[in-house]
Amino acid sequence: MNRLALVAALLASAAAAPLAAETHRIEAGEGAAQRLQEALILAQPGDVIELGEGRITLTDGLSLDVDGVTLRGQGMDKSILDFTSQEGSGEGLLVTSDEVTLRDFAVENPKGDGIKSKGADGIVYSGIRVEWTGGPKATNGAYGIYPVESTGVLVTNSKVSGASDAGIYVGQSRDITVSENIVSFNVAGIEIENSRNALVFSNIASRNTGGLLVFDLPGLPVMGGGNVILRGNLVADNDTPNFAPPGNIVASVRRGTGVLVMANDGVLIEDNAFDNNPTAHIMVIAYLQPFDDPRYNPHARNVIVGDNAFGRGGDDPQLDGKEALLEAFGGALPPVLWDGIKQDDDTGLRIAEGVEGWTLNLSKPGQSMAEARPGPLMLTPLESWEFPEVGAPAELEARLK
Repeated sequence: MNRLALVAALLASAAAAPLAAETHRIEAGEGAAQRLQEALILAQPGDVIELGEGRITLTDGLSLDVDGVTLRGQGMDKSILDFTSQEGSGEGLLVTSDEVTLRDFAVENPKGDGIKSKGADGIVYSGIRVEWTGGPKATNGAYGIYPVESTGVLVTNSKVSGASDAGIYVGQSRDITVSENIVSFNVAGIEIENSRNALVFSNIASRNTGGLLVFDLPGLPVMGGGNVILRGNLVADNDTPNFAPPGNIVASVRRGTGVLVMANDGVLIEDNAFDNNPTAHIMVIAYLQPFDDPRYNPHARNVIVGDNAFGRGGDDPQLDGKEALLEAFGGALPPVLWDGIKQDDDTGLRIAEGVEGWTLNLSKPGQSMAEARPGPLMLTPLESWEFPEVGAPAELEARLK
């Protein structure tokens, strides 16, 4: 029976489904893929779909559009959804319903994105592993964990490796927490894009092209990203060559970037540990491409760098005019670097006393690095910092207890 026929048959019998919340256990083995999709289609709000230990081989993507469902396994290394033989190029799992909890299982080798949730308010990802087991390749899916257009997002205790765009990507959303995850060998480890009120803390971003990215891009349905806190993360050894497909926005991210903030309004970077990011630990830049969206502001505004621990970095920058920059800075770029492109009199970037930060004093997008006039950034006393409360609603974390 093909998938469309299966869906039609199951929906026709949905009236006979019990109303009380139930737990449906899916064991690995023959027919497991069909049993799992059946369970996802017939689920009722409050139901739990439980994956047993083992590997379930799938040739088609899965989908869930029922509110209040929990899909859980026995652990990210014990319950594995294997999409190595997937046909087509879709995501492994697509969620389009609210108050869904995904926890304690793995998705391996999807042809497209790992797990995508769209318009799924109150979504929780916990203990999820998404991995392309062949290592970094341009043919890997773009995103590992991929919530978009949502209010209330929690991504925690998860691991992503091999994404050709971002391991964890939260886009066009608000009220977000991304915590205690490990992202490695992705182009971007964690990316917050066109989103507001995001807290990114206690993550490990290592061996990516770039560790943590905060972007605002033109031409998207949701605009005006900002109010993002990057706190208590380890951002180290981000030295993987960029393997994004040509034309992708992150194809321009330079190998060895720790944190990259572009065209965002209100970003606080504090209490992180940086080490061995060869281009720069922290870069703040304007959007450099042409655009025709009148809603868009291409400048980085109100970016604050507080106290962070900075180790070795900036000694092999993948930037035009590399030799001149290294000579200007005595052999290594400073921990904090701003292109200097600002809107009117806005300072764009402020740093705490004791933080070494420099501006290149460029005046317009596309200007050659040869025209840079490096100079130190102004300091901002700690007591003058004000930042709103950000993060996911507390009830999402409570759902995991």
